Amino acid sequence: MFELRRLRLLHELALRGTLAAVAEALAYSPSTVSQQLSQLERDAGVTLLVPDGRRVRLTEQGAALAAHAARALALDEQIRGELETLRPGVAPVRIAVLQTAARALVPTALTLLADRAPELRVEVAERPPEEGLFELAARGFDLVIAEQYPGHTREHRSGLEREVLGSDPVRIATAAGAPDLASLRDRAWVLEPRGTAARDWAVQQCRAAGFEPDVRFELADLTAHVRLIAAGHAVGLLPDLLWAGEAPPVQLTDLPGAAAREVFTAVRRSDRERSGIRLVRDALADAFAARA
Repeated sequence: MFELRRLRLLHELALRGTLAAVAEALAYSPSTVSQQLSQLERDAGVTLLVPDGRRVRLTEQGAALAAHAARALALDEQIRGELETLRPGVAPVRIAVLQTAARALVPTALTLLADRAPELRVEVAERPPEEGLFELAARGFDLVIAEQYPGHTREHRSGLEREVLGSDPVRIATAAGAPDLASLRDRAWVLEPRGTAARDWAVQQCRAAGFEPDVRFELADLTAHVRLIAAGHAVGLLPDLLWAGEAPPVQLTDLPGAAAREVFTAVRRSDRERSGIRLVRDALADAFAARA
């Protein structure tokens, strides 16, 4: 019989690509990961991994077993979810959230859950959507709050299911009002790091207005964006969720077409019937609907 924990290691290796990355993600030593995968090879009776320079790669048999491992892990989650309906709140719900969702949605959702399901344990970590969605597929989280921008849809990962929370307007932010985006062509900009959907979309908005933004500040923390903009050192594009019902300390101007990002939750399909996850999803939807 195959041990599920060893199958998960093979599944993680197929996702992450290196033994070191698997070890870091699961808080094991690389030697432990290697030993467990060697035992899995003996259990399978075929070669699963071969050296590839300083790394390893899956053989054809290894890739086939990794695909079966993904299905076995999904079935395990489905079974656990069905059992949990008999005793809600047994398993904690681990969620990865956007910074703006952590400010505007999570506190209200937790308040609702304290009344609706006081025994449910919710663990929250701030992660960018790109990382959060990957870790959701890798079973590092149970639910992710993510976003996508008009014309910049995110990849639909196999085995994940989305529910839209709603639209979140994104506006031009300056220390003093700006008539339009084109008027900011000669200003310093603050944007999120390269490779994020927010950064790519913001650059495209500037290019559509006829200029390349002078990005002098590249920061993941949106509260730092606000401080730089309010002090007059930069301009940027900021979502409304960031204000969490508070008065913005910057001037906001609508983008053409009243542009808005779509905010959604994502879970694994095998986990969607877990009562704890359903409770958290409903609380987040109610929190989004109730925001000022």
